[in-house]
Parts: sequence; structure tokens; C-alpha cells
Amino acid sequence: MVAKGLVPLALFCGVAVLFPALAAQDAARVQGVENAVLAETKPLNGTLFHVQGLELDAAHVWVTSVDKDGHKGYLHEFNRRTGKLERQVDLTDGPRFHAGGISTSAESIWVAVAEYRAHSSAVIEEIDRRTLTIKRKLAVPDHLGCVAFTGSELIAGNWDSRQFYVLDLTGHVKRVVDNPGTNQYQDIKFAGGMLIASGILSPTSGGIDWYTWPSMKLVRSVKTGMTDRQRVFTHEGMAIFGNDLYLLPEDGPSRLFHFVLKSH
Repeated sequence: MVAKGLVPLALFCGVAVLFPALAAQDAARVQGVENAVLAETKPLNGTLFHVQGLELDAAHVWVTSVDKDGHKGYLHEFNRRTGKLERQVDLTDGPRFHAGGISTSAESIWVAVAEYRAHSSAVIEEIDRRTLTIKRKLAVPDHLGCVAFTGSELIAGNWDSRQFYVLDLTGHVKRVVDNPGTNQYQDIKFAGGMLIASGILSPTSGGIDWYTWPSMKLVRSVKTGMTDRQRVFTHEGMAIFGNDLYLLPEDGPSRLFHFVLKSH
């Protein structure tokens, strides 16, 4: 039974996933993720500004957001079960307040914090997962909008990820790799020996790409559409664990979308 005023967007394990009812013409425009099923939509209950990066574990959801007017960048920690905000820390570093895409390691959260303009400057901040205190900062002479931790080095994309910087853990730039496509990557992760990058292809569509590393050979792509708030699903935060894909495209009030990718 579907409650009045709600429409089912997808079925997962026989359970309807519901969104507020849309006008017929708007409902026709709602799209999800290619070759995936929407499993859950969870509101995040807490103040978020312009959402950027996303990571999560069994207990927490971490989100970065940017207060453009206040020139502040934040890391927010939510309870994964309840969606309630638990902690928030200011990551602003002088003129650098664009807290971008994030990545995690066993004990740390890695965040790119940059000036809010192309061809500027950034620091990659390593933050303790337990205390949310900054452990170190690595300076880079370009805007960095996202970062992925490989286990031994860092990969960071500049403005719209036209280039990827490969750094060691002292901040030394080992090489710079051109983005081979047109996708404007907003959040990147490293998993299963591959760089997985999500971003924007047009005002109404996005995509997620899988590259072998370090060859940067494209081995898989999926396209994404828009939410019922007319936001491209891959506009901002992305996290992935096997076939479980998590997207956070909307500024506050934000919703965490959990998709299950079909095996390919």
C-alpha cells in the first residue's frame, strides 16, 4: 500500500522506496543511476551548507560543506542509523575554505581544502577519525577539489578535475595526470585497485567512471540522472563499497541516496 501523496520510485527486496509525490511532468524527468536500484533514501538532520564530499562507515556519515557567505569550510559527522548530526569541525585554512571531496583510511579522514577559485592553492588535511582533530596539512599550489587515498599515496583532482595530482604522504607531487574525458569529477575514491570518480557531464546528467591504476584505463562507466529536486545525482558527494553506491547531491536539507549497482 502506497501512502497518499507519495509515489514509489523503486522497489528493493520487495519494499517500495518513496518520494513526495510530483506533478506528472516532473515525475517523468526523475532518473536514477544506470544499471542500479535505489535501496534507501535517508535525510541528514543537521545544518549543511553547499555539500561537497562524502564518506561513511558502519556507524558514521561524514560530509564536507562550504559556507560561501561566511568563507568557512566544515566537516560534519552524522549518526548513520538516525541521520542526526553528532559533531562538526571548522577546516578553514586562511583563504582556503572550500572543503571538497574526502577519503578515509583506517584512522584518518583526508580532505582537500582550497581557495574557492581555479588555479589557486590548497592544503590536504589529514584528520583523526576518532577526535576530528587535524593531524597534518600538505600544501599544494593549485585548487584541489577532491582527494582519494590509495594506501600509500594520494590522488587529488584540481578544479573540475581536469588534472589529477599524485602525491606521496609528505606532500611531494610525484606526477600530474590529465583527465582523459570530459566528466567534471567532484568526488573520487580508490577501491579494488581502481580510481572511481563521479561528476557532472551536463546540467542534467552525470556519470561515474572506473579507471585502472596507475594506467588510467577506463574500464566501466555508468550514467546518472537527476533527483526530484532537479539535482544531478553525482553533483557532489560519492562513496562506494563494492556494489553499494552512496550519493549526496543536494545542499542542506540533504538526503543520502543508497543505490545497489548491478554486477557487470
